[in-house]
Amino acid sequence: MAAHEQGKFWQMHKLLLKRSPQLDRESLIKYAKEIGLDVARFTDSLDKMKHKDLIERDKKLAVDLDLYNTPTFFINGRKVVGNRPYEYFKKVIEEELRNVNK
Repeated sequence: MAAHEQGKFWQMHKLLLKRSPQLDRESLIKYAKEIGLDVARFTDSLDKMKHKDLIERDKKLAVDLDLYNTPTFFINGRKVVGNRPYEYFKKVIEEELRNVNK
């Protein structure tokens, strides 16, 4: 969220996924430098836990939805866990479309 404040949410998102599990403070600051963030501003947001409430809300939602794997998709309420091929998604979507039209 601190990267989002500077318009670089997706750049940080991709880097965090690529570099996981190295998510300690020092690594996060290094990533901020790497994608060209204002590091002082980023560090201030990080240290003050500026987005803690939003993050806690999202963590609670993930627990409530039993989400422990990335990626997880919901297709018409049907939970699909993991990176699946196109054909699998097509099959699930077609099944759900048939169910909706019954």
